[in-house]
Amino acid sequence: MSSANDPRGDFPIQNLPLAVCRRAGSGEAFRGGVAIGDQVLDLGALQAARPFAGLAAQALAAAARSTLNELMGQGAAPRAALRTALSEALRTGSAQEARLRALLIPQSAVEYALPAEVGDYTDFYASIHHATAVGRLFRPDNPLLPNYKWVPIAYHGRASSLRVSGYDVGRPMGQVLPAGGAQPELAPTRRLDYELEVGIYIGRGNELGRPVPLAEAEEHVFGLCLLNDWSARDVQSWEYQPLGPFLAKNFATSVSPWIVTLEALAPYRAPWTRPSAEPPPLAYLDDVQVRRAGAFDLELEVWLDTARMRASGLAPQRLSHANFRDSWWTVSQMLTHHTVNGCNLRPGDLLGSGTQSGPKPEEAGSLLELSAGGKRAIALAGGESRTFLEDGDRVTFRAWCERAGFARIGFGALTGTVLPA
Repeated sequence: MSSANDPRGDFPIQNLPLAVCRRAGSGEAFRGGVAIGDQVLDLGALQAARPFAGLAAQALAAAARSTLNELMGQGAAPRAALRTALSEALRTGSAQEARLRALLIPQSAVEYALPAEVGDYTDFYASIHHATAVGRLFRPDNPLLPNYKWVPIAYHGRASSLRVSGYDVGRPMGQVLPAGGAQPELAPTRRLDYELEVGIYIGRGNELGRPVPLAEAEEHVFGLCLLNDWSARDVQSWEYQPLGPFLAKNFATSVSPWIVTLEALAPYRAPWTRPSAEPPPLAYLDDVQVRRAGAFDLELEVWLDTARMRASGLAPQRLSHANFRDSWWTVSQMLTHHTVNGCNLRPGDLLGSGTQSGPKPEEAGSLLELSAGGKRAIALAGGESRTFLEDGDRVTFRAWCERAGFARIGFGALTGTVLPA
C-alpha cells in the first residue's frame, strides 16, 4: 500500500509494530493489530483465517487476544517468526496480499487499549543530563549524588494508573507548601509537568531468585514505546524525602499504543560509551556487546498546543528534542540491574527510562528543566507563555529512527490533554 512507502511515515513494512485495538465506538472485543502505513492489520480476523503454520501460527494466536501478554511470554523466536510471516504476506504481489488487504482498518478509525496487562511498573532515572539539571536546581554545589554514576536508580511506580495515548489527565490534588509558608495545604498542583521517556515492555520473564545476565537481557525485552510520566512538581518537592515519589507521580502515566520490537530497531543500534574520565560500570553491568551496540539512535520530540492555540488554528509548537542514545544506562543494563537481587520480571511488566534529556538546553525532557524550575517562561505562538502546564494544554511525544539507506522507523504519537482539577 502506498502509505507504507511514505519516506516520512512511521510505519513502513520494516517496522510492523504491535498494539491492541478495535474499531472506534464499535463495542467489539479488543485484539492485536499491526501498523502498516496508515492502516492496521486486524490480527483477530487474520487468526480466524489460520494463514500461518509453526511458530508464526503460535504467535498469531497469542497476538489476536485482548492483551499481548501471552505473546510477550513466548519469547523472541515466535515473535520473530510472526514478523517474518507478516512481512512476506503484506508485500505487493504476495499470494496472501488480497486476503490481508481485506483485513485492514484505517488507523483513523480505531481506538486503543493498553497493549498489555501490566503487573508491575518501574521507572528509572537513566539520563545523567536530566539528573544533573534537576539536581542543580536543588543542590547547586552538588547536583549528582555519589551513587548516580554507579547505580541504575529507579523507583517502583503505580501500574493501576497507566493509560494509553489520548487519555485526558485531570490536574491532581496533593499537599503543597506555599512559597514562604510554614505549613502545607491540600491543593491542586500548580506545577504540572510532563517527562519524556522511553517505555520498555518485558517479554519472557525470569524466575524469582534468578538474575538475568547482561548478555541475555535483551532476550527478555519485547519492545519499546513512548512514555509520559506526568509529574506534580510542587507535590513532589514537599513529599519526596526520605522515600521518593508518591502522589506526585502515581496519578497518571501515559504510554503510546504501538510497541516497536527490537528487530525493527536493529539497523539503529549505536555504541554505548562513557567519557574516559568517568568510572566504568561494575562488571555485571559491563559487556563488549553492550559497548559495541547497546544504545539506540532514537530521536525524541515534545510538542505542545494550548486550548487558545487550537481555537486560533495555530499548529503545535515543538518545545524540545533529545536522543535516547545519550542515556547513561542502556535498556539491557536497566533490566539486568533490576534482577540482580533475584527480582522476578513477568511478561507485560513495564520499565520507564526516566526523563530523557540531552546535553544542550533545548534537549531538556521536562518543563522543570526548560523553565529552570519555573523561573524562566517559555514563549509560545499566539503570545502565550508557560513555565508549567495549564488546563487545556495538550502534550504530544513523537519518536523515530532514521539512517541513510534504511527505512524510517517511527513510534507514532503519545498524546495527553490536561483537564481542570
